[in-house]
Amino acid sequence: MEIEQIEEIIMGIIVNAGEAKALAYEGLRGARRGEFMQAAELIEQARMALNGAHAVQTDVIRREVEGVDKVPVSIMFVHAQDHLMTVISDIQLIEEMIEMQKEIFELKQRIKVV
Repeated sequence: MEIEQIEEIIMGIIVNAGEAKALAYEGLRGARRGEFMQAAELIEQARMALNGAHAVQTDVIRREVEGVDKVPVSIMFVHAQDHLMTVISDIQLIEEMIEMQKEIFELKQRIKVV
């Protein structure tokens, strides 16, 4: 595998995962303002970006398992994998936090705090 291909793989994971993270946190900020439809749309966009990063990772794994290519492990490749796994965890946690924000918003409306 050429160095350019490896760099493309690494950047594909990092860029897509970074986009997913940014969208998810934007959705959380929207939920804190009570904008739950926008939050849901942003989480969906985050999941789509995450799927892009995951597709790159899955392709690398598939090619190695099939014996087609072997990606040399570098600190940048490890960083990309770490970034992806962190974003997966972030999105799962942010989805739960958005649900909590909905409950808080509803409770505030019931007691007329909002």
